[in-house]
Amino acid sequence: MAKFDATQMANPGVRELQPYQAGKPMDELQRELGLDKVVKLASNENPLGISARVKQALQGEIDDLIRYPDANGFYLKSKIADKFSVATNQVTLGNGSNDVLELLARTFVSDQHEVIFSQHAFVVYPLVTKAIGATPVAVPAKDYGHDLEGMLAAITPKTKMIFVANPNNPTGTFLTTDALYSFVKQVPDNVLVVLDEAYYEYIPNDERAPSIEWLAEFDNLVVTRTFSKAYGLAGLRAGFSVSSAAIADLMNRIRQPFNVNALSLKAAEVALDDDDYLAEAVRVNAQGMQQLIRFCEQHNFNYIPSYGNFLTIEVGSDADDIYQKLLHEGVIVRPVAGYELPHHLRVSIGLPEENQAFIEAMERIVK
Repeated sequence: MAKFDATQMANPGVRELQPYQAGKPMDELQRELGLDKVVKLASNENPLGISARVKQALQGEIDDLIRYPDANGFYLKSKIADKFSVATNQVTLGNGSNDVLELLARTFVSDQHEVIFSQHAFVVYPLVTKAIGATPVAVPAKDYGHDLEGMLAAITPKTKMIFVANPNNPTGTFLTTDALYSFVKQVPDNVLVVLDEAYYEYIPNDERAPSIEWLAEFDNLVVTRTFSKAYGLAGLRAGFSVSSAAIADLMNRIRQPFNVNALSLKAAEVALDDDDYLAEAVRVNAQGMQQLIRFCEQHNFNYIPSYGNFLTIEVGSDADDIYQKLLHEGVIVRPVAGYELPHHLRVSIGLPEENQAFIEAMERIVK
């Protein structure tokens, strides 16, 4: 009898994949190096901690955790619908926006299709594409960001979906409203455009595209958002998409019924109304961004101008060596060689003292 071979039994696309590499956990580094204090600037998390209003709301949910959460997320969907002037049947909830991105791919893409995204774009796009056996089409970046003309030119009869991140992770690059609208307008109606706006809240108000309003014009547009970044709920994993009711209906047919847990539902619902917390998160981020930019300019490090809550810095051919030395200094950042940026490190914006810890560590390492 032939020996069971799990690798050969797996779908071909899965065999090609490598596990997603998250930012190194703080306690893991403490265990490995015996460090008392560690600063984590690797995962684009909000450094403020959860808001007082969210914390209070979560206390009221604890006694009910023996019950399954609301499978349809009625109250959170209603809150999202009210805030963004859409119908509740246009909203799909996810275990973070990553979950929604995967739902979209599983709902609409098969192994007969192609999926377009940009070079240096979020690693989940090729991951979900390959996992379902579809063909990934990575369009070369333009100034580290999306080449929209190149992406339009890459569309073929097999193209089923296009992922666009705005701002983009890990480069922080940004597409203007006019450029983005013109792009969506030129994409054929039979190709889905997924606009990933995980860092939307960090964009200055006067530069934000009214992307959700565009859903009234484009049936093939889907907008995704998350509570993991500016809203400070990364550990609870809540995100959503807004689309046509028809797209949302199809996604909900394969969505796991309890994909967002009860604490996440309540926290996200409260966070949407916590405007003071959001404003403070944006203020701290802008201040920290300038702190890191000043460091780069004083020490002649090139960086990619960013609209997110991180700055990707060119540190040279020894980027991995610098990353390792930073770990020994108790500072965790993110190497991005896997994004074809082997000479860069991505640094999340932290509190002023956390940013300063990174700066001082870099000054000791790079003399």
